[in-house]
Amino acid sequence: MNGKLSGTLSILLILVWTYTGLDKLIRWEASRKAFHNQTFPSELAEILAYAVPITELLIASLLLFSVSRWWGYLSSILLLTVFTTYVGLIWVGAFPRVPCNCAGILESMGWESHFWMNLGFIGVAVWGLVVNDHRGAQRNGRSTEIV
Repeated sequence: MNGKLSGTLSILLILVWTYTGLDKLIRWEASRKAFHNQTFPSELAEILAYAVPITELLIASLLLFSVSRWWGYLSSILLLTVFTTYVGLIWVGAFPRVPCNCAGILESMGWESHFWMNLGFIGVAVWGLVVNDHRGAQRNGRSTEIV
């Protein structure tokens, strides 16, 4: 039961990370410009323009295999916490301008909706982390089981 639930939860996060990561790569110039519109230094923006979509796709890859799923859930929690904190700060007006580098449909959401959606995905990742026994897949000989 835990294996099926963990697989279902990982599919939700795989879809999110794949969608957001690929969207940033497909719309590369717009994404890169959006990173440079953020409230941090230009040098950091350039690094993040490459690092964020690659990280999102790597997390999706970690979630794909049962042997690495625990790390995928943990990585999801960490990255979503960073994103949620940033969105929360924008929502409460902590920055002089309102930057955005959200993928596709997420651009049309308000900051409050985006904040609560991110919290929901953090909940999914925490739930996945709890039900996923990262050692169990190795003990049962299913170390490369896909979703």
